[in-house]
Amino acid sequence: MVEDIVKSLGFLCLGSRFRRIGERLQADTQQIIEELGVSIQSAHYPFLAAIDRAGPLTIGELAQAVGITQPGATRSVSQLLEQGYVDMQASAKDQRRRLVSLTPNGQELVDYSKRSVWPRVEQAVTELCGDISRPLLEQLAAIEDGLAEAPLVRRGNRDKEQKP
Repeated sequence: MVEDIVKSLGFLCLGSRFRRIGERLQADTQQIIEELGVSIQSAHYPFLAAIDRAGPLTIGELAQAVGITQPGATRSVSQLLEQGYVDMQASAKDQRRRLVSLTPNGQELVDYSKRSVWPRVEQAVTELCGDISRPLLEQLAAIEDGLAEAPLVRRGNRDKEQKP
């Protein structure tokens, strides 16, 4: 078996390790989303959640809320616009500001996701992480080992609610 160089280099490759874990969690989350009959990318959920919590937001505000660049937020919002989950209109107070809001389909998706998708993902990640109270590098190893043992889709509550 080939040595896991990223793991063996410890703190030197911490960013790569976080990215690797993040990509794995996102891929596993995508499997859960698809299993529950939702046609959205897992990376788009934070945008929908931000709008649901705060109401209509500009692209810049969305980028800040999600913690990504403005071009990245623009790409995601464009995809959500194409899917009909969000709408973009000029602000009534300032016509130069364009606000992104949920469409009725977007609100329906968020409501369904709050009931079915998000709790399932949260429960699976909670199960994966368990009671990790070791040093950081050992915690990361435990998460990676846990994902190798059983991906998120095989963890947590498996009760399925059919998407409306």
